[in-house]
Amino acid sequence: MTDQRSIYILLTNTGTLFTKVIQSYTKAPYNHASISFNRELSELYSFGRKHPSNPLNGGFVKEDIQTGTYSKYPNTTCVIYELQVTDREVEKMKRVLHIFIRSRQKYMYNLLGVIGITLKEPVEFSNSYFCSQFVAEILQRSGIKLWNKLPALVTPDDFRQSERLALVYEGKLSDYKPRNGDLDVGE
Repeated sequence: MTDQRSIYILLTNTGTLFTKVIQSYTKAPYNHASISFNRELSELYSFGRKHPSNPLNGGFVKEDIQTGTYSKYPNTTCVIYELQVTDREVEKMKRVLHIFIRSRQKYMYNLLGVIGITLKEPVEFSNSYFCSQFVAEILQRSGIKLWNKLPALVTPDDFRQSERLALVYEGKLSDYKPRNGDLDVGE
């Protein structure tokens, strides 16, 4: 029998212009998705801004809820979900994640993919992802299938709708106080 572990999905709304544009279409409360291997969210990964002050330079990022982009938007709201997974699934996810970490410079933000979602048509390029596509890709490549759709069509709101995810916290990200944690991926 395999041991159960937890991973965490963080959905956020920073209130930026880009988020407001997306939200005007999606009507969803959160429009950014990240994945973490611990409840403290100290190992948090996504596709987004590489530099907090430049929304046009995006790609694979290790996020920090205390610094970086989130520190520029102290009123960021969020929801955190827990997903129960097996040790083997965690190993697979970490292997996939390390591919992204090792080659972080070659990855770009898939802005056309975001537009593709509005058309319900997947737009995929090699080495190019948007936030929820990246998280869904990590899960799918690890054998975790939460939806019957391609990662390029997964939205942050799809995570909110998944019955496999358990709510951990909802509120201001700056008010989040986690309990002691689970796994660290390390770099």
